Amino acid sequence: MKGSPQGADMLVRSIQQAGISKVFTLSGNHIMPVYNALLGQGIELVHTRHEGAAVHMADAWARLTGGVGLALVTGGPGHANAISALYTALQSESPVVLLSGHAPLAQSGWGAFQEMDQVGMALPVVKAAWVAGSADMLAADFAKACRLAMSGRPGPVHLSLPTDVLEGLANQIALPEPSSYEAQAQPLLPAAAQELMDRLQRASRPMILLGPQGLTDSGRSAVARLEAASGLPVVATESPRGSNDPSLGAFAPLLGSVDCVLLVGKRLDFTLGFGQAPVFADNCVFLQVDADNAEFERSRNAVGQRLEACHEGDAMQALAALTQAGNGSGSNGHAGWLAQVRAGLTYRPPGWTGPGRAKPDAVHPAQLCQSVQTLLDSHPDAVLVVDGGEFGQWAQACLTAPHRVINGAAGAIGAALPMAVAAKLAYPDAPVVAMMGDGTFGFHCAELDTALRYGAPIICVVGNDARWNAEYQIQLRNYGADRVIGCELLPSRYDHVATAFGGYGEHVDTSNALPHALARASAAGVPACINVMLDGQPAPVIRQE
Repeated sequence: MKGSPQGADMLVRSIQQAGISKVFTLSGNHIMPVYNALLGQGIELVHTRHEGAAVHMADAWARLTGGVGLALVTGGPGHANAISALYTALQSESPVVLLSGHAPLAQSGWGAFQEMDQVGMALPVVKAAWVAGSADMLAADFAKACRLAMSGRPGPVHLSLPTDVLEGLANQIALPEPSSYEAQAQPLLPAAAQELMDRLQRASRPMILLGPQGLTDSGRSAVARLEAASGLPVVATESPRGSNDPSLGAFAPLLGSVDCVLLVGKRLDFTLGFGQAPVFADNCVFLQVDADNAEFERSRNAVGQRLEACHEGDAMQALAALTQAGNGSGSNGHAGWLAQVRAGLTYRPPGWTGPGRAKPDAVHPAQLCQSVQTLLDSHPDAVLVVDGGEFGQWAQACLTAPHRVINGAAGAIGAALPMAVAAKLAYPDAPVVAMMGDGTFGFHCAELDTALRYGAPIICVVGNDARWNAEYQIQLRNYGADRVIGCELLPSRYDHVATAFGGYGEHVDTSNALPHALARASAAGVPACINVMLDGQPAPVIRQE
């Protein structure tokens, strides 16, 4: 039919209907029809230097805005480059949609250019994946991907886009209903919420635990409301170090004394020691609310009959139902326990305020964080982005900000710089500080070019100890100093890398120089890298004195 839109046009119309304004992408042969269809449609392409970085940006965008983060990459190797970043999004419960170009359907199995089983590659790290089958269904396919990404436990979804589907003419030009893009609600029933709250209130040392959804902006507000209504401690975690996450202070010993715990959208996995001692007491009772029935079986396998109640429900809706059930119940004698947990969460060793240095020409990570905190305190929408590794653990323990994005329970490193770029696009008027080790900086330093092109003057603070310090500390602890291997790096001038891209860079080797360097970086108006020669400390282990 003359004048009929192509599949790529229907896809773009569906993206518009979903309310998505930015697509994080890297170009390639298979997705040129989508680029062509996007021209003049009011949707910004944020064109990156690596497909994995595009997914990390979409991940950060989703976590900070509460909507779908959209990544678009080419097929074959481009798709493969994006896959590992999906694991970080999956473990962080981030609603990312990855669109990947794909070899033509008409040539399936013929050995077409860059043909591969993209769905099979993606399935282990997404909630769902499929290949678009026709131009007529492409708009509905995208709506379905958005809906699945947001529903239940949020997470990434993949849709492959064959070039003949993108270029084919669509006879069905009606767009899906707006509701087709929205999450399908799975509420916790009021009676179930009341039952769970009553059981918690009968315990001596109860606790409610959440996963990453409890640490989004809306999640933190919901957690605070539930804690105020119930008078019970409500704690969210998103670190692979679980209860030993330094950002939780002296929390681990307190968790070991809990006698009844309610898991709300929180897996009973390695981050909680699978419910076993010493993380939990042998007699601790478990209650669980989850959108995924498979989690109940996982928990039963771990703790058996100690799992006393299971109810289906979305985490955020469950928090609202539990808050309603908890209203007026917070005066039943748990005030002392709540105060004890809060004190444990906020505790930091007093020695951190002025630690000595093992090296005269290096900075202790806690000293570095003191200067960064001043910058984060300067704006009500400041964003802190933190990567993994030993330096990342110090940053998570020492720093707070109105908005925070970390590498998450996946434990993978390398995401901080691209995530910071997306954060700056989400909060253009606020300081965005990315804390990363020197190993991390090497993964996606070329995204400084992306930051410069899109006017995103982020500040990268690189803790440079010239080694893969997490692995170094493991080897040192487990095998001894004479068995350390494969951890060394050069003390490179990463600040020069930033200036080579057209940004701003400074080299710092004393704590006194840090505040001035950060101030100059903030005023530079371009992406900046502060390369700090770091006293390579192991990650902090906090024990209340």
